[in-house]
Amino acid sequence: MACVRKNHRRARDAGIETAIGDHSFRAIGITDYLERGGDINIGKRMAGHSNVKTTELYDRRGDEVSFSEIERVGI
Repeated sequence: MACVRKNHRRARDAGIETAIGDHSFRAIGITDYLERGGDINIGKRMAGHSNVKTTELYDRRGDEVSFSEIERVGI
């Protein structure tokens, strides 16, 4: 839980208003992979999901949180 609070504090200090949760980092990784032309089925295997529908839940290409925001937080 301390890690979650630390991440929230860093996001706030960086001026990021978008909510960042535990799974945000996993979603950012999967989304970044897909944005760079990655295949959803390979992403499924990389994430250890048994069903591609689970991986699709982590595809945040239309959301507001971006990889550059995560980098700005310094995590």
